[in-house]
Amino acid sequence: MNKQTLQTNTWSVQTLTKMALITALYIVVTIFLAPFSFGAIQLRFSEMFNYLAIFNKRYIAAVTLGVAISNFASPLGLVDVVIGSLSTFVVLVISYYSTKRLNNKIQKMVITAVICTISMFTVAGQLTYFYQLPFFYTWLTVAIGELLSMSVGGIIIYWVSEKIDLTK
Repeated sequence: MNKQTLQTNTWSVQTLTKMALITALYIVVTIFLAPFSFGAIQLRFSEMFNYLAIFNKRYIAAVTLGVAISNFASPLGLVDVVIGSLSTFVVLVISYYSTKRLNNKIQKMVITAVICTISMFTVAGQLTYFYQLPFFYTWLTVAIGELLSMSVGGIIIYWVSEKIDLTK
């Protein structure tokens, strides 16, 4: 296999390595901060990696896999693995296509933060079903945590994107 073939192959070793790194980072940050990563009031700082999907669609799979593996540590277990992963995948695809034609990085990040924050109804739905928590209040508390995580994470990812080309 020549160098040209490796560069044009979507699933090159370099691409898979970048994806694996993001998956691993998502897992490590979530598990390290596990007391804050699950429940009706949560700050899952690993959600900052959601922004990577707006830079390159390969990160949709990487972050989704990170969510799936991390959610094995969730009190809801397999339910959270399945619902959380599917929700993340859909949200990241929506974010990617909603921002694809925009050139302004900050606009892309704001739109992604709003989409991710609104999507927390899936977490609220699980918590309402399994723990009989009030849906709208739970959605509000989880959404506030998501917005806070995305805001702090957005600053970090923006800074990183100024130093490193995340599109490659």
